[in-house]
Amino acid sequence: MDLEVLQELSAVIEDRRKHPKPKSYVNKMMSSGLEDILKKISEEVTELTISVGGSDKEAIVHETADVIFHLMILLAYKRISLADVLDELRKRRTKR
Repeated sequence: MDLEVLQELSAVIEDRRKHPKPKSYVNKMMSSGLEDILKKISEEVTELTISVGGSDKEAIVHETADVIFHLMILLAYKRISLADVLDELRKRRTKR
């Protein structure tokens, strides 16, 4: 599995957390606080759920990417690394 794009994105999000840029969407989300980040994730999950009801694969892929992106913002906000999540998934896989 190619995780390079997720690792790159994670690094960019973490960099924005540490070195805010005024026009950055990530910084806008981080500065708005946990409640707004959670609202955005909820909105994106709803959009994904709706798209899955249809047959448009492109819409499902797009909405899934939005959910993953906003979850990664949440992780950075809570100072949890993508590696931590991947480690948890590996643990679950090896318990089989």
